[in-house]
Amino acid sequence: METSTLLFAFGLTIFAGLATGIGSALAFFTRTTNTRFLSLTLGFSAGVMIYVSFVEIFFKAKTELVAALGDSPGTWATVGAFFGGIALIALIDWLVPNYENPHELHSIEEMAQGLENLPRNEAHDFGRLHRMGLFTALAIGIHNFPEGLATFTAALTDPHLGVAIATAIAIHNIPEGIAVSVPIYFATGSRRKAFKLSFLSGLAEPIGALVGYLILMPFFSPTVFGILFAGVAGIMVFISVDELLPAAEEFGEHHLTIIGLIAGMAVMALSLLLFL
Repeated sequence: METSTLLFAFGLTIFAGLATGIGSALAFFTRTTNTRFLSLTLGFSAGVMIYVSFVEIFFKAKTELVAALGDSPGTWATVGAFFGGIALIALIDWLVPNYENPHELHSIEEMAQGLENLPRNEAHDFGRLHRMGLFTALAIGIHNFPEGLATFTAALTDPHLGVAIATAIAIHNIPEGIAVSVPIYFATGSRRKAFKLSFLSGLAEPIGALVGYLILMPFFSPTVFGILFAGVAGIMVFISVDELLPAAEEFGEHHLTIIGLIAGMAVMALSLLLFL
């Protein structure tokens, strides 16, 4: 495999992962959360992921596995790997306690309100807030690990597809950056520390890509690629329905979420048609 292709794939995972830093920066340099915009873009991101998973990634995985294993075994392997990807990311999600889960949304307004507006049992518990921020950063890192592998695998196969997936994942990483920054800032009063932890949590994506490359590339074959790609499709569908769409609904209006979802599908469909 060409070095330039590998570097491009790794570069995309770095871009997607470090978008958490954008969320952290937004928390510090803007006064309000544009919830309508976030709702629209999160819905858009979900639309991109869902469409590309079912129309492009699942199809490519099935093609490879059918060619390698035969029609019936290849189809069964594709479906099994798809739900295996869902099971993997669901297990990761289940292992993260709810109160530390990165899917809990935080708005920029919380930063401005200050500690005096927190509930009495939390207002002076700086240690609890600090732990919440640290565990949120860790949880996001764990969630970003398979996302990095997904972006990397897609980019190796089709750079255009990799760009679309990386962009969608980057969009959904922005509110995660806010989720890390807010409790850390409350606990320490340090913007620098909050930004650093948010920024570093995104590094799990390129690390996921690197680990995947080191472990899987020596055994890479059409069968391994097909199973991995089908698993990636499952991971992205789960992320969309478990993280992106609920977050979009909570941030904004239902119809904005749906508009974003359909727009994401349409843009992804058009981009794939243009590269036929």
